[in-house]
Amino acid sequence: MVGRVMRDDIPPVAMGFWRWALALLILLPFVAPELQRNWPVVRRDALKLALLGALGATVFNSMIYAGLQFTAATNGILFNSVSPILTVLMSWALLHDRLSRRQAVGVAVSLMGVLAIVARGDPEMLATLHFNRGDLWLIAAMLLWSGYTLLLRWRPPELSATAFLAAMLALSLPVLLPFYAWEFTARGGFAITAPTAGALAYYATLPSIVSYLFWNRGVVQVGPNRAALFVHLMPVFAAVLSVIFLGERLYGYHFIGAALIFGGIWLTTRRESP
Repeated sequence: MVGRVMRDDIPPVAMGFWRWALALLILLPFVAPELQRNWPVVRRDALKLALLGALGATVFNSMIYAGLQFTAATNGILFNSVSPILTVLMSWALLHDRLSRRQAVGVAVSLMGVLAIVARGDPEMLATLHFNRGDLWLIAAMLLWSGYTLLLRWRPPELSATAFLAAMLALSLPVLLPFYAWEFTARGGFAITAPTAGALAYYATLPSIVSYLFWNRGVVQVGPNRAALFVHLMPVFAAVLSVIFLGERLYGYHFIGAALIFGGIWLTTRRESP
């Protein structure tokens, strides 16, 4: 939502670069001693850490912001909800992870809940959605995110969650530098104003540090297929936050969609009976 609002104020690669650069600066004072102690581990797994950082953070987010330059927020929510399906398919095709029939039904039910919210309870609205080049950026970004979720099993066990995140960022931020230089030459920079500073401060803390620590921990605990499905909760949270901060109303389709999403997550995550 913030990325869509700020699309005319901060260029997409600049947003991605400074979001993660600021997050890294926040993390470094806390993790520098650990990274120094585990320097042999970081050096051994430097390529893996750089790849994970690019797939799940620096390049991924810049592609999201590039897509939001051209497409509607509704399309963003819709394509974001595709990532659990991509994760499941990639897990099955590349890693030969088994997906039970019950889990497949859970994914489908949860996706129906997302579509109910996106369409505002009117299926015909889905037929009126228009797709453009921004949507290609978004679907490509979802492929990167799914790859990141699957490859978190590569995470070096010697590093704590915060040190792992900092190492990922430090090694993947240089990947963005050539693209940032090109964007700066073609489009210029951005003005430091209260809205742009506030957006970057928000992105550098809650979405970049807190949410990634929770996500990485969740994937380790429940596995990529189950964890990916929780992305479908984003439109539910967006609706609740719109009520709290924007004074909007909740409608019947919100509750129907939320019930389907929670039902799908329950089907997918509950354990089999012995």
